[in-house]
Amino acid sequence: MCTNFTQTKRAQWAKETLGVDLPAGFPDESYPGFAAPVAVKSHQSVRVACGLASFGLIPAWAKDDKISRHTYNARSEKAAEKLSYRNAWRNLLFRLVLCDNFYEPNYESGRAVRWKIEWADREPFAIACLWDRWTKPESGQLVVSFSMLTVNADAHPVMNRFHKLGDEKRTPMII
Repeated sequence: MCTNFTQTKRAQWAKETLGVDLPAGFPDESYPGFAAPVAVKSHQSVRVACGLASFGLIPAWAKDDKISRHTYNARSEKAAEKLSYRNAWRNLLFRLVLCDNFYEPNYESGRAVRWKIEWADREPFAIACLWDRWTKPESGQLVVSFSMLTVNADAHPVMNRFHKLGDEKRTPMII
């Protein structure tokens, strides 16, 4: 599964492609718990906005943020059934995380080798995700978080090369 990626810092691409300004204050590379720029279209208007959200969805009912270590990827075929993603799916809480690339483990050598996946022209792209809001019990701070949606990649000529032998091959849903 995709556990880390490089968020785009190409402000001109974001402006020209989605009509948004990138927010400030996010790291070069994101892992679960790190902030990343995500874009969303408002249901009330045609306006698209971009802000920061934490990688690893924290459902509104969670007692703490530890669940985000297990909810950074959501199988698109089962997201509607899973308790962690059900609210986001039912309420159509979709966003796009804006990336330059993502990383996957390749085991063809017998051990995990980190491979960078990007477009041949190195242009940024977006990955579909679910998002939700959670309130930290101790501080009352509102946290917006997201999970990348994934699809089966068993038959994909490139993406089926990743993950351990015998494991289902998955890839983020690139838009």
